[in-house]
Amino acid sequence: MAVGKSKRQEDGKRRRTALRAVRGGEASRVSLYDEVTAKIIAQLETGIFPWAQPWSSNAAVPGLPRNAISGRAYSGINVLVLWGAVIDGAYPSQDWLTFRQALAAGGCVRKGERGQTIFYADCFKPDEGHEQGNNAQGCGTKGEGERRSVPFLKRFTVFNAAQCDGLPTRLTANPTPLPERELNDAAEALMVATGADFRIGGAQAFYDVRNDYVQVPPQPAFTAQIDYYRTALHELGHWTGHASRLGRDQSGRFASALYAREELCAELASAFLCAALGIQPTVRHADYLGSWLELLRGDARAIFKAASQAGKAADFLLAYTEHAQIEAAA
Repeated sequence: MAVGKSKRQEDGKRRRTALRAVRGGEASRVSLYDEVTAKIIAQLETGIFPWAQPWSSNAAVPGLPRNAISGRAYSGINVLVLWGAVIDGAYPSQDWLTFRQALAAGGCVRKGERGQTIFYADCFKPDEGHEQGNNAQGCGTKGEGERRSVPFLKRFTVFNAAQCDGLPTRLTANPTPLPERELNDAAEALMVATGADFRIGGAQAFYDVRNDYVQVPPQPAFTAQIDYYRTALHELGHWTGHASRLGRDQSGRFASALYAREELCAELASAFLCAALGIQPTVRHADYLGSWLELLRGDARAIFKAASQAGKAADFLLAYTEHAQIEAAA
C-alpha cells in the first residue's frame, strides 16, 4: 500500500511539475509573440515587400529523378512530383519507368503498387502529324508559309524501380539518393504530434480547407532547406483554423480582405512558431506579409488582430508536443 501510494504521489508530482513548466512556457511565449510582432511591424514600416517563394520549381540539384531505361533526367514539374513520391514512399532509388518498360526489361510492377502521373509537353501540325520535340516551346508560332503548331500535353504513369520485381541489376544498382534533408527535430516532432494529414509533393504549398489536408513541396526543392519549415508551419497555421479546431472564417476568396487576414494569421503563426522552436528561416516574414498588408491599409488594427489569432494558433499547435511531454513524464 505504502509503495503504491508513494508511486502515485511521485507521478502526481511529475505531472504538476510538467504543468507548471507548460504554464510558464505559455507566459514566456506571449512575450516572445509580442517581440516578433513588433519586429515585423518595424520592418513593414520601411516599405511594402513582394511575396517570396522560397522553393524552386526547377531546382537543378544532385539526385534528379531519371528514366531507368533511357537514363534521361526528368525536368520541370516532374522533378517535384517524383521527389515527393520518393520521400512519401521512402524509395532508395530515383529511377522510374512505365509499366510496359518494366515488362520489356524482364521485370514487372508489383501487384497493388500505385504509379505517379508525369507530364510531357509536345506539339503537332494539323495534317502533318506530330512534331517531335522536348517541349512545347515554339508551339503556336509559324513562319511564312508554315502551318500553325498546336501544343498538347501527354500524361504518363511511371513507377519507381523499388516498386518493381525482376529488373536487371543494371537498372537497380547504385540508386541516386535525394539530397540530404536538413532536419529540425523540434519542428518534425510538432508536425507528427498534430496528426495532421500532411502531404509532401508537387510545386505548390497550400492547405485544402474542404478536404482538411496540408501539402508542401519536398524539402530538397527549397533554395534554403530551413525555409521548408517556415512554409510547413504556415500551412499548419491555416490547418488550426478548421471548424473542428479554432473555427476561423476561411471562406475568403483570393485578394479579398478576409483572405488577407487569414494569410496574415497563418504567417504570423509561422513566425511565432519559428521563434519558439529556434528556427531561423532565410526568408523574412515581413517579405511575405507586406503584400497582404497592402490590402488591409483601411484597417489600422489588422496586424494586431492577426497577431492575436496567430498567437492562439501557435499555442494550439505547441500544445500537441507539450501534451506529449506531460504524458512522457507521467
